[in-house]
Amino acid sequence: MKAALAAWVAWAVAGWWLKAPVAFVAPWVAVVLVESTVYRSIAHGLQQLAAIAAGTIAATAVGLLLSSPVAAMAVVLPLAMLLGQWRRLGSQGVYAATGALFVLTGGPVSVSTSAARLAEALFGAVVGIAVNALVRPPLYLRNTRAALRDAVAEAHGILRDVADGLAAGRWDAAEAGAWHDRALRLPRLVEQARSSVEWGRESLRVNPRRRTGAAPPPGKGYEDALMVLDYAAVHTAEVTRTVLEAAAEDRSAPRPDPALARRYGQFLCRTADALRLYSHSRFGDDHEGELREAVADLREALTVLRRDLARATTDDPDEVATYGVLLAQAHRLADQLLASGT
Repeated sequence: MKAALAAWVAWAVAGWWLKAPVAFVAPWVAVVLVESTVYRSIAHGLQQLAAIAAGTIAATAVGLLLSSPVAAMAVVLPLAMLLGQWRRLGSQGVYAATGALFVLTGGPVSVSTSAARLAEALFGAVVGIAVNALVRPPLYLRNTRAALRDAVAEAHGILRDVADGLAAGRWDAAEAGAWHDRALRLPRLVEQARSSVEWGRESLRVNPRRRTGAAPPPGKGYEDALMVLDYAAVHTAEVTRTVLEAAAEDRSAPRPDPALARRYGQFLCRTADALRLYSHSRFGDDHEGELREAVADLREALTVLRRDLARATTDDPDEVATYGVLLAQAHRLADQLLASGT
């Protein structure tokens, strides 16, 4: 609707009121510059105007020198397409060739008509950017928080499910495989959350709604939450891989002691709770007291788990390897939460 409004305004002024000679350029530029963020509208608008100007000027110069539009196209279009690959023009580089085509296919080439085209393109860009900035400028902060909460909820869910399975003494290979598959998909959710944070920040740049206090910008808490989620994703995958290998039907080595597996499940349960509370506290919710308690419980659980794993270790190399991996991942899962939650 905003793009349609921008095109209508541009045409009403340029085509209906001013009756400009090439008025169609104004709504054409306006409609494509109602972008997903105000900053992107401005950045793409400047790139597009530069590309259109380059293509228009080159086509006008060559068209005035050569009498044949076909010959002029053969000279100008390769140059315009090459210019369109320039990194500084970004995705708008194609408009260099488009601007050249409008000059060479729109009737007799003249300096005045080309100047009018550039003026209409500038007017259309101003209209498109103004409409995007003034008519409910887009913000994506709700999406940012939702993406982070989704990633945290999935990490919490995986750890709790593994914890419940270990506490109940379930060593089902299919169930362990499902946990591991979910853990392998977790980094994609974290990456989506990171992309959403960057998108939310961009939506605030040169956005009038930021000055009105419509929504707070993503702060350092979001970056901290992403860092913790990165650690959680990597080490959750390692924990679930170890559990999957232990649950394999063709495994020759004995599985971890049931009592030890239950205590490891309790540790994972406390880790999941600490992760959830940590993310809530970083989003501005009042969970600091609960987080401190959860961190204290996690520290205690890690100490007990370290002692129990050391006592349970035997001379069996496979058993030593399993316990060693479980303890290493327990440390790595807890370290970031302990460092960040205190």
